[in-house]
Amino acid sequence: MALKKGQKAPNFTLPSTSGEKFTLNKNASGKACIIYFYPKDYTKVCTAEACVFRDQFAAFRELDIPVYGISRDSIETHLKFQKEFNLPFDLLSDQKGDVCKAYDALIPLVRMPKRVTYLLDSYHLVQGVFSDMFESKKHVDEMLAILQKK
Repeated sequence: MALKKGQKAPNFTLPSTSGEKFTLNKNASGKACIIYFYPKDYTKVCTAEACVFRDQFAAFRELDIPVYGISRDSIETHLKFQKEFNLPFDLLSDQKGDVCKAYDALIPLVRMPKRVTYLLDSYHLVQGVFSDMFESKKHVDEMLAILQKK
């Protein structure tokens, strides 16, 4: 079960493809943002999802909503994935899976991230959540629909 609407998103610090450590309460302080968890770089649905976020990135930028992707892949793998698919947003590496677990985005036995997307408001309260392991486009569509209602 994912975090619920209105719930405070846990703070975290992870390595980022920006070359810096990303801390939610520092780097996104006072900003709404989208955090999406996904199983693995270069897999079919994960690649499709990242490319949909890329293709809709201008809409999020227009709304001043940064996007961050999180998986258990290494920064090195993330950098290659980001470059190959021209992803204009940062990918964060949660190799231990602790952040995935804190966001209830980790499949327990296999310790693989679930495909779940969160929209956080400027106080980092969950305003939207979409979870579907086999769907890529609906994650982005759902977040845009929530943002356009505001």
